[in-house]
Amino acid sequence: MASLAISNIGELTTNDARHGDGALGRLHDACLVVEGGLVAWVGPSSGAPAADDAIDARGGAVIPGFVDSHTHLVFAGDRADEFEARMAGAPFDGGGILRTVASTRAASTDDLERDARQRLAEMLASGTTTVEAKSGYDLTVGGERRLLEVSASLTEEVTWLGAHAVPPELAGRRDDYVGELSGSMLERCAPVARWADAFCDPVGFSVEECRTVLSAARAAGLGIRLHADQTADMGGAELAAELGAASVDHCTFCTAKGASMLADADVVATLVPAAEFCTRSPYADARQLLDAGVTVALATDCNPGTSFVTSMPFVIALAVRELGMTADEALYAATRGGATALRRDDVGRLCVGLPADLVVLDAPAASHLAYRPGTALARHVLRRGEVVASRSPQNS
Repeated sequence: MASLAISNIGELTTNDARHGDGALGRLHDACLVVEGGLVAWVGPSSGAPAADDAIDARGGAVIPGFVDSHTHLVFAGDRADEFEARMAGAPFDGGGILRTVASTRAASTDDLERDARQRLAEMLASGTTTVEAKSGYDLTVGGERRLLEVSASLTEEVTWLGAHAVPPELAGRRDDYVGELSGSMLERCAPVARWADAFCDPVGFSVEECRTVLSAARAAGLGIRLHADQTADMGGAELAAELGAASVDHCTFCTAKGASMLADADVVATLVPAAEFCTRSPYADARQLLDAGVTVALATDCNPGTSFVTSMPFVIALAVRELGMTADEALYAATRGGATALRRDDVGRLCVGLPADLVVLDAPAASHLAYRPGTALARHVLRRGEVVASRSPQNS
């Protein structure tokens, strides 16, 4: 079995204190050896074992691959006109989902998969090696199943989000739709999903409606996630804590009480600052969450209406600039934080015996991800030890 050494690493972030300094397990002048798709050795360059092949990091930083734990990867069309209107001063009202529903229903399965793969390739090129993907842009039993099947062809982290909006054909019949969500749609969708999600917000579903749908999903064996408190405080964080959700996402208007309950229930708060950036909305209070002891994740929330973003480095830069996170906090949130939001212990860190999902940066330190926003810094991206994206280094 051939081995590969990542040599001449200026700064290696392992996200495991057993391998280096601090919570991020940092080493300098380091080497990492891959064998059989797994990390086989981590340590100082001076003690590195021989390997069959090598990638010279040229003094650059190496980090775990990003874990993007909140995306709406499969959809058709765009809503650029909404973005332009907001940038010209129109308020964000939380609407627009049904426009994407109409476009997605009309698209062929082949077109949906082709476009989703293109977005996935963009994510991979910037360093994302694990992606969650939600449904939610069809809102019919068969259509939601179709979106989940497309998602399952792209990632193992598949989330059913039938409770995204009430479909137009059931306008004024919310109770009927909630009944369908908890019954026939769940029954059809659960076999191809790992997670269930719901949009708990004034423009989405009430706390009680979300409780009904997610309780049924949990009984069907799905893990629980929740969009909550994006446009107003509705007690979504408290509901996530009550249900034992893996993650509650957005949290823009999360209260101190909600943060405390999340910490006590070990629920991850997944923040999506690109959505606030693209809607001119207030940013979530990351410091309140971190100071309360909540594990924070960062994600792109890639979707056509409020965050058509595929770059986790951009999200990191926003988190440092707008959420008050340090560069190290943001990096951890974008890697191991995302893994925790997905209840995964095999990604988001670089340890012996775990998959070699990593990024070699064209920069001497991981802090450059925030320091140089908009710059393509991923020189090599490895997933399961294979180089899956690569580009020529900069001559700077």
